[in-house]
Amino acid sequence: MDAFTAGLLQRIRSTQTDLRQAREAGDDFLADVEQAELEDLQRLAAEHGVQVQVSASAA
Repeated sequence: MDAFTAGLLQRIRSTQTDLRQAREAGDDFLADVEQAELEDLQRLAAEHGVQVQVSASAA
C-alpha cells in the first residue's frame, strides 16, 4: 500500500470516528461537517480506485 492510500484510509477512519462522536454528542452541526468531509474523502478514494469499507456506525 502506498503512502497516499494509507493516508487516505487513515483520514477516512478518523473522520468516521469523529462523525460517530458528533452524533453521540448530539452535535448536529459538527455531524453535518464530518459527514460532508467523509463524503469528500470517499469520492476521492473512488476517483483513485481505493476500496473503502463503510463503517455501519458512520453510514
